[in-house]
Amino acid sequence: MTVCIAEKPSVARDIARIIGATSSHEGYMEGNGFQVTWTYGHLCTLKEPGDYTPMWKPWALTQLPMIPPRFGIKLIEQEHIIKQFAIIERLMQQADRIVNCGDAGQEGELIQRWVMQKAQATCPVHRLWISSMTDEAIREGFANLKDQQDYQPLYMAGLSRAIGDWLLGMNATRLYTLKYGQNRQILSIGRVQTPTLALIVNRQKEIQNFKPEPYWVLATVYRDTTFTATKGKFTNKEEGEKAFATIEGKPFTITKVEKKEGKEQPPQLYDLTSLQVDCNRKFGFSAEQTLNLIQTLYERKLTTYPRVDTQYLSDDIYPKCPQTMNGLYQTKFSGVAPYADLIRPIGGKPLRKSKRVFDTSKVTDHHAIIPTGVIPQNLSDAERKVYDLVARRFIGAFLPDCKFSTTTVVGKVDEIEFKVTGKEILDPGWRVVRGNTSENPENPESSDKEEEKTLPTFTKGESGPHKPTLTEKMTTPPPYYNEASLLRAMETAGKFVEDEELRAAMKENGIGRPSSRAAIIETLFKRHYIRRERKRLVATDTGIELIDLIREDLLKSCELTGIWEKKLRDIEHGKYDARQFIDELKQQVTDIVHDVMADSSNRRVTVVQETPKKEKKKEA
Repeated sequence: MTVCIAEKPSVARDIARIIGATSSHEGYMEGNGFQVTWTYGHLCTLKEPGDYTPMWKPWALTQLPMIPPRFGIKLIEQEHIIKQFAIIERLMQQADRIVNCGDAGQEGELIQRWVMQKAQATCPVHRLWISSMTDEAIREGFANLKDQQDYQPLYMAGLSRAIGDWLLGMNATRLYTLKYGQNRQILSIGRVQTPTLALIVNRQKEIQNFKPEPYWVLATVYRDTTFTATKGKFTNKEEGEKAFATIEGKPFTITKVEKKEGKEQPPQLYDLTSLQVDCNRKFGFSAEQTLNLIQTLYERKLTTYPRVDTQYLSDDIYPKCPQTMNGLYQTKFSGVAPYADLIRPIGGKPLRKSKRVFDTSKVTDHHAIIPTGVIPQNLSDAERKVYDLVARRFIGAFLPDCKFSTTTVVGKVDEIEFKVTGKEILDPGWRVVRGNTSENPENPESSDKEEEKTLPTFTKGESGPHKPTLTEKMTTPPPYYNEASLLRAMETAGKFVEDEELRAAMKENGIGRPSSRAAIIETLFKRHYIRRERKRLVATDTGIELIDLIREDLLKSCELTGIWEKKLRDIEHGKYDARQFIDELKQQVTDIVHDVMADSSNRRVTVVQETPKKEKKKEA
């Protein structure tokens, strides 16, 4: 008998239907030589400190660092998990073969491997590796099952991540709580959450310490068009007034009219982070909300595997794209086919194949998020918004470049030069997919519609009267992080990178994985280290004090955390030794403990929420 184990009951039911396991039993389906069972996400976890030795159960500085000689796993103590695991254990111990049908990623690999270890399964194991949940993909996956050993580096990366998080989190949280939290305020420290909090705190301090400075902008209006002085800002009012006096009452003369035509390529396909960024910017969705929505669309077979960090497709996907496009063409919401007019101009012709879309060398386990071509039914408003973004981005990738012309007009008054630039769309090309997407009314930046400034026709040498202005302005601080900008900062280890290709190159050194960043942000909320003020993410007093307390760069540096992340990726690709990673981390944790214990200052963090806790006790 072959036992297949999926990550959720709904996924197990889909797999069972395809492979003919149609007879239902408690905790599994059976038929056609298969038994299909499931987990509920994680059934197992790393053991708690007290599970290794009773001495580690109470929190005590004298017991730090806690470094187990060998890490072990245990079953999560919840009734439904214990009951389901007993069924899985019985099936696995009687199995001739197991097919690991977990999510095709690091976390999915870890979840199922731990269950197999705990169940003491000894039979051969194969791996189902698919990028979408369509019937076709499941059939294809079962026809091409992989050897579980092929995914050993993936498992080692997941295990190293879990052990690394345990070592740092368990030790540093106890260390800081006992040393600085007066043993009353738990100070949660994490390998990714603390550098992320540091990003928010540092930005906030930058804003609070910012001193606005005045500057003056010289401009003039000629033929209802505002030209700005090319000299830039005047930091001195007298200088600005002097320049203003120079041009007042003198004619404005056009010295140059330059028209350049250009092309704008379609934006790249979505990875998880860019989708979360757009959903936050357009609709105000949190990172976690977007992840849950795209995960649901994946499980309903409408989009491909979502927890990805590439924006490319492998070349073998190209032949399947016309079929996907056909599904989008037939899609209707409330009787309206929103994509038919967009697809019609490229229908019946070979689809454009661009290196910005298809590049097998840029795809490791999974490709970018795209629709599957399955026609959606009964989507919620939020699901439809996310699906619409993915669908339009996919269609746009095959449409022509947007053609535009940029007109630059330069004029002079006396010796002072002025300039204005206008952009005119000649052929929208892929831009037609932008359409009238719903936007977040609270966020004025959410609109996709750029105002294209079309200029009047100017002729070199023409001259005439103008109205100069000297406007006083103030320098402004950097903006607070919102979820979109924080996700981008996490992706690039805190560095501001606008260029798409450079940002992609820096992803290897980002902090956290695309699939975990939403949970990290939510953890900071739950710990009361940050709060939302409209769209802003603002650090609380506790969050600020915690970052101020931490002197060890290793705990709060995005760059150092990014280096760890790179090592974990290298473990996943067989380029770095997992044992070395863990040994380095053990040494680093030991050093941190010694450094903090040696701190003779009387620093403390303010104990928060004491009154609410007492009130809750009274109510209870």
